[in-house]
Amino acid sequence: MARLFGTDGVRGLANGVITAELALKIAQAAARVLGDEAREVGRRPKAVLARDPRISGKFLASAVAAGLASSGVDVYDAGVIPTPAAAFLTADLDADFGVMISASHNPAPDNGIKIFAAGGHKLDDKIEDAIEAAMGQEPLLPIGAAVGHVTRFADAEDRYLVHLLKSLPNKLDGLTVVVDCANGAASSVSPDAFRDAGAKVIVIGADPDGININEGCGSTHLSALQAAVLEHKADAGVAHDGDADRCLMVDHTGAIVDGDQIMAILALSMKARGELARNTLVATVMSNLGLKIAMKEAGITMLETAVGDRYVLEEIRENGYTLGGEQSGHVILSHYATTGDGVLTGMRVMAEVAKSGKTLQELAGQISIYPQVLINVKGVDRARVGDEVVQAAVREAEAELGETGRVLLRASGTEPVIRVMVEAAEMGQAQGWADRIARVVTKQLAI
Repeated sequence: MARLFGTDGVRGLANGVITAELALKIAQAAARVLGDEAREVGRRPKAVLARDPRISGKFLASAVAAGLASSGVDVYDAGVIPTPAAAFLTADLDADFGVMISASHNPAPDNGIKIFAAGGHKLDDKIEDAIEAAMGQEPLLPIGAAVGHVTRFADAEDRYLVHLLKSLPNKLDGLTVVVDCANGAASSVSPDAFRDAGAKVIVIGADPDGININEGCGSTHLSALQAAVLEHKADAGVAHDGDADRCLMVDHTGAIVDGDQIMAILALSMKARGELARNTLVATVMSNLGLKIAMKEAGITMLETAVGDRYVLEEIRENGYTLGGEQSGHVILSHYATTGDGVLTGMRVMAEVAKSGKTLQELAGQISIYPQVLINVKGVDRARVGDEVVQAAVREAEAELGETGRVLLRASGTEPVIRVMVEAAEMGQAQGWADRIARVVTKQLAI
């Protein structure tokens, strides 16, 4: 039987994979596993519950609240807030755990259930497995006064907003910023945060109706933000995804500033402020070679993990690093957040624009992005990615590219494809080698 929890909680089609019945069972199992410590000392467990604005979130949040309260957990319902806000509030309230109902950047028909441990940290595999196992057990069914309360967490957004403002090293006075909220969970709090920090804010993608989340807007569709930045002659644009754990940006010319460039800006800024632990940035193997070269030139070590923010988080937590992230804009500033926080990330980058007096374009220009070509090869045996003929083609490419390029060949963990990624100093060279290796993979590993 396939594992229920994926790399970022449980996610799928609402009323398909993610049903009210499943949400209830997961909540009851989480109450059993994550509420044990509180019950052992005679205290009733408490949990923070939040969601993004997609239409299915209401009935799924109701099912989770029912599962938790019927298991003797006090539920603090924060309503619609970003995923990083739910993580922060779990820690700020000293809750035993938190639950976020969201499918992040996925389209509206999807939804998901993400659980945070005490302190707002992601669950490790063992705890997820324990929750999954507990779903086969009889639920806890206390009676009378032992049943949990469900309370509206009235000041949830205000607490998170104060936290964001405290994390800024300086104000954003004099800057004009366009904020695209993806018709998602940040539609209220992100514009308020930038305004309260001193910026003039133009808001787009902030009219969620339950079905328009991520639709033609946000970090997965940047054209609307680019147009708005140019129309309003703004200093920059900030784009979130549906649950606002990501941030991509647009400079004043309309050019996209991706997660690698954002990490470079933050790493250099944090090093100058003495905030970059051991002068180290944690990124994944998918980050652009240009980031690695820029960090080396700046005297910053760049550690590379497997693809996925959970691996970046594991490296950060295990070794006490303060900055890491992915090319997608999922950036972790561990002094202020236990997960990626798109609002915090955008504000910190704009704080550096304000402090330095440089444009976002100039700051992003501190890293030279190498042309990158990614080909997903379908209809092949992922288990045979180590085939000698395929690896020989990779070695040939690496020999020619030398230090000015690289090849990454890996089996996808989420799709039935093998990913061929090639970076080089010139686009033609990257495309040529990517096409050539993809042909070898197709010929050698065809199913």
